[in-house]
Amino acid sequence: SLRGSWRLRSANGSLSLRAEVPGCVHTALLARGLIQDPYYRFNDVMYRWISLDNWTYSRTFRTPFEVRKWQKVNLVFDGVDTVAQILLNNVTLGRTDNMFNRYSFDITSVIQEVNFVEVRFLSAVSYAAEQSRCHKAHSIPPACPPPVQKGECHVNFIRKEQCSFSWDWGPSFPTQGIWKDVRIEAYNHYHLIYFSIIPFFVKSAQQWYLEVESIFDVVSSKPVAGLVTVNIPKLQTQQTFSVKLQPGEGSIVLLVNINKSAAVEAWWPNGHGKQTGYNMTTTFMMEAGLQIEKFSKVYFRTVELVQEPIPGSPGLSFYFRINGRPIFIKGSNWIPADSFQDRVTYDTLRLLLKSAADANMNALRVWGGGVYEQDEFYDICDEIGIMIWQDFMFACALYPTNQSYLESIRAEVSHQVRRLKSHPSIILWSGNNENEAAIASNWFSIPYPDIGIYIKDYVTLYVKNIREIVLSEDKSRPFVASSPTNGLESVQEGWLSRDPYDTHYGDTHFYDYSSDCWNWTVYPKTRFASEYGFQSWPSFSTIEKVSSPEDWSYKSNFSLHRQHHEGGNIQMLQEIGHHFKLPQSPNPVKQFKDTIYLTQVMQAQCVKTETEFYRFSQSEIINGEGHTMGALYWQLNDIWQAPSWASLEYGGKWKLLHYFAQNFFAPLLPVAYEDKGMLHIYGVSDLHEDHKLTLRVIVHAWSSLEPVCTLAKEDVAVKAQSAVPIYTESISDLLGRCRNCTRKSCFITFCLVGEDGLRSPMNYYFLSSLKDAVGLEKTHLSASVSQQDNIYIFALQTTAIAPFVTLDVGSIKGRFSDNGFLMTEKKKMVVFYPWEPTSVEELESSLILTSLLDIV
Repeated sequence: SLRGSWRLRSANGSLSLRAEVPGCVHTALLARGLIQDPYYRFNDVMYRWISLDNWTYSRTFRTPFEVRKWQKVNLVFDGVDTVAQILLNNVTLGRTDNMFNRYSFDITSVIQEVNFVEVRFLSAVSYAAEQSRCHKAHSIPPACPPPVQKGECHVNFIRKEQCSFSWDWGPSFPTQGIWKDVRIEAYNHYHLIYFSIIPFFVKSAQQWYLEVESIFDVVSSKPVAGLVTVNIPKLQTQQTFSVKLQPGEGSIVLLVNINKSAAVEAWWPNGHGKQTGYNMTTTFMMEAGLQIEKFSKVYFRTVELVQEPIPGSPGLSFYFRINGRPIFIKGSNWIPADSFQDRVTYDTLRLLLKSAADANMNALRVWGGGVYEQDEFYDICDEIGIMIWQDFMFACALYPTNQSYLESIRAEVSHQVRRLKSHPSIILWSGNNENEAAIASNWFSIPYPDIGIYIKDYVTLYVKNIREIVLSEDKSRPFVASSPTNGLESVQEGWLSRDPYDTHYGDTHFYDYSSDCWNWTVYPKTRFASEYGFQSWPSFSTIEKVSSPEDWSYKSNFSLHRQHHEGGNIQMLQEIGHHFKLPQSPNPVKQFKDTIYLTQVMQAQCVKTETEFYRFSQSEIINGEGHTMGALYWQLNDIWQAPSWASLEYGGKWKLLHYFAQNFFAPLLPVAYEDKGMLHIYGVSDLHEDHKLTLRVIVHAWSSLEPVCTLAKEDVAVKAQSAVPIYTESISDLLGRCRNCTRKSCFITFCLVGEDGLRSPMNYYFLSSLKDAVGLEKTHLSASVSQQDNIYIFALQTTAIAPFVTLDVGSIKGRFSDNGFLMTEKKKMVVFYPWEPTSVEELESSLILTSLLDIV
């Protein structure tokens, strides 16, 4: 490997410094103290010069082996970001123009005992502009991002992380660098380049088999013969094959039958079973005594995307069956965890993915404007049961289809599919993000007579190229051309449907920032909700790290600068205003903190309402709509410290939304909604068995910790993996039975309780806006902290009912067992799980307790 220390210099030579590989120019400058934190205040704009310059990485290395002993020597780059000329000993080996590709250069005739390697980068910004200028055929919109994003133009002309030129939740940092491993490979006879394993289940024979594919480079002039043995001890499976490798690059595919008498445990998504994997050894014993041993984990699972007619409804279903079982998809959308990929460590990924699993998620969509994630990302998902909807890296734009661009994309797609297809976590390949919708809804105002050219480009790129490669490389998973899409209906309509947002087909994206988000009737009763959400601000402790005191106001230049979504800060206040009083504190910092808190309460409450609507719609069809089988809110994680749709802040801190997700994605949940004065409660279950449960409904007055009245409905049947109505009553009847209750003075909480400690989270339903609530009084909240092994217990006390009680321990890394809750009893225990060592004293001195009544 050539990882480690390289030299980095700017084009005019004014800057020369040491740089780590893997890495990029920005992090190298930061490590040497030549720039401040790029995320600090306005540095994203101040440091634009870095990405406008051209930079060169170079280093000298000794060849660690006798050069003449080897038939072939390659210089291999797993990732170059992005446009570069590669030289070894002043000989140009070739050029790179695709961040997502793997580049291998034959250096057999160039390598010496001591070598000088150079990677001469070209500014991605100027390259993209130049490519756009040279594209004479027809314009490829959009040219530039909206001004509010402070970004760079023509990102669709470069095969690079699309959001690195800015997005509506992220900064513009068009990096340059060697972002993955770089190494020398030397071999005689033959070399294994890719190795993959895909499981298949033959229903008729009730048997599993594996398709084991090995792609080789054979350098000898005649075929190389030998034996390949595949061994899975735990499944008493061992098979030996005789193979012959032809000269050049080629693949061999072995079909391995799993011993029928072995009990194969399938891989299941989080919440549905174990993530069992088996150790497998593949031994290549080739002539001339050359042996390669490959150790892998193999998982058994099947996936189907079911699109078929639904009785009583036009259109088609759209849901996933895993191992023959329909699974309701619960989760979020993943964006890059940092603008600088070399800062995304295994620990970063593990923390974020574990937080998804801890919030009862079973899936994430790797969104098409970022990067194909690192191997470790998918390894962790395999291990903890997070299913992945994998987009190809195209988003919110049209793309050129000239020959060289298509060739680069074909190489990218086949490399990524080969690299990733062994992962059971990946359940779908999707061609792009929102590009079908962009053409169908004509986002870019293309004159009607010209639209045909763009449709042809679209089909060329996603169908004739990407889809063709995916289908030839991987027959084990479904492919859709876009998201949102009408699935098979889009295919019928020539891959571009008239309305990709049609609720009767496929998946939908839905955003509405002007309606009242507590009103479930504004949400589409869709087959599958793959994107929806609301913004909030990250906590003050997160903002504080990248700002200075003059920035701490909602209307400061900094607050406007960080908001990359047009009108976003105002939209949040409007959404808060529907149900809460806006902060009026005379102290600007207090007002800022109060506003941050309310944006998080509002976001959590909005996404809760919408997600619960999708969950209770899974088993019913109303006016031809329903059978919703997926809810992936936008978005899981943040790329920097700024207002966004995320539920995890940059650094991993849980926003209130993430705590709410823990409940609204719970495997067992009662959900309430109101329709024409009637209160309906549904029992939603992801459990595999039917249960007889007790529904407890409690009516509370805002003015008292004593419940006004309690109702227990026993023997409620909650069916496995469905959503069924379990309670209906008119609200006026319910209040009539509970003395002196009005909509404004009372609210309802409810939960499901069963045998063996089975219980749902406590849910609630507000009968009026909280700004109109009568009887709410200022409470005195207190907490004491104690330590138990390596967790901390917070014992909370309140003197009155407290809505949205929030514990915040600033920058201390960790998460609470619950947060943002409605406190209806005097006492409550909350557990803190630290992610790094802390102490009772530290937690006590950092703790800030807030409830709705602390907002002035």
